[in-house]
Amino acid sequence: MRSSIARLLLASLSAACAANVAHATPSAELISTAADRGAIAVTVYNDDLALVKERRKLTLPAGPVRLSLREVSARMRPETALLQAASGRPLTLIEQNFDFDLLTPQKLLDKYVGREVTVIRTNPASGAETREKASVLATTQGTVLRFADRIETGVPGRLAFDGVPGNLRDRPTLSVLLESAGGAQTLELSYLSGGLSWQADYVAELDGGGRQLDLNGWVTLTNSSGTTFENAALQLVAGQVNRVRPVARAYLAKPEAVAMAAPAPAPREEALLDYHLYSFDRPTTLADNQTKQLALLSAARVPVEREYLLAGADYYYMGRYDVLGEKLKPAVFVIFQNRGGQLGKPLPAGVVRVYARDSQGAAQFVGEDRIAHTAKNETVRLRLGEAFDISAERRQTSYKRITERSAETAYAIRLRNAKPEAVTVKVQETLPGDWEIVQQTQKHVKESSRGAVWNVTVPAEGSATLEYTARVKW
Repeated sequence: MRSSIARLLLASLSAACAANVAHATPSAELISTAADRGAIAVTVYNDDLALVKERRKLTLPAGPVRLSLREVSARMRPETALLQAASGRPLTLIEQNFDFDLLTPQKLLDKYVGREVTVIRTNPASGAETREKASVLATTQGTVLRFADRIETGVPGRLAFDGVPGNLRDRPTLSVLLESAGGAQTLELSYLSGGLSWQADYVAELDGGGRQLDLNGWVTLTNSSGTTFENAALQLVAGQVNRVRPVARAYLAKPEAVAMAAPAPAPREEALLDYHLYSFDRPTTLADNQTKQLALLSAARVPVEREYLLAGADYYYMGRYDVLGEKLKPAVFVIFQNRGGQLGKPLPAGVVRVYARDSQGAAQFVGEDRIAHTAKNETVRLRLGEAFDISAERRQTSYKRITERSAETAYAIRLRNAKPEAVTVKVQETLPGDWEIVQQTQKHVKESSRGAVWNVTVPAEGSATLEYTARVKW
């Protein structure tokens, strides 16, 4: 009876060991390349982040399979990778490895430390080649080789290798060990990746009178992920998503190529929680180490206002200053409303470059400014630079300390205009603490709790002076 039980236990143990061996020993590696992709979609965020989703059609053997998915992003965040069956029977994932140690001559030599290579020398006189075996001892600060009768440093010729180690890939590869029921299947892989980012770039052209502008927006996409995404369905997310920052990693080389796309229909825009999503109807190819531009929006004859702004600072009111006066230049702004007509949609953050036509009809660059993410119906203010023909002189005419934490200050601001037409200069003063204007030659507007504004008209080729006294408590 005991011998029967022992034989039964031994048979069960042998079967279990055989099953474990079967599970631990997958069939030969199955390699999937970009040619197996049936579809790919890329959602790009502003801050060096993208969500990649792709489907690959494969025929898997039954049982344990070592599947190597090549041509994934070299900047993949492997902890975010998700592989699942989109059609066919479900898969059982056992482990996955992200191989981003890519093949280079130096990396190949490093992997052969402790192994043999063939050293090939060419006789410069006869051209005859000789071959000799050597072991690689070190590669850290130069190559050290052990021959049968000596040790040499450096590489005295060409090196021939028996093969490429399995852990050294010529393309970024996600290697997955899985259990499959076998047969034709469509697998879906999704992951987050760095190396992909986008920004908006705008070109604005003012008309001759500076009263209207034509605005064209472009999406500028940069791909330095280490792989190419061909015919990808592209979506862009505008807004700053919160991310847990990983430990800093080396950044890949900056893009070298620049491709300008032809004008195309604007993408579809929709709200996505508290962000905005832009979807392009036409697939596009995002080549590695490339910057690509795609049309974002176009609006013609947008009404604009020009503003000359002379802005002050709160420290002007807390002490005595140079009575000789301070020479200043007003800033020039172009202002328009993001509403109605061909606008009235969220504008992603980016740089707006402004051009104006000269008397010969040629467009000339007149300034640029960066806008933040701008919602529908908000005001866009573009600072172009400083006015050439308008100048100002600020002079403190009196200062009186009332208490330890209060004072009364008077200023005279003289504005000069060399233009052949009258202009209005917006004088914007920032005042500290509690304040009041106790005397003024022109009535101010209280724009906020810390700001007083005077809109001063300056005649053509003339001047105007604003005088006021402010009492402040801090």
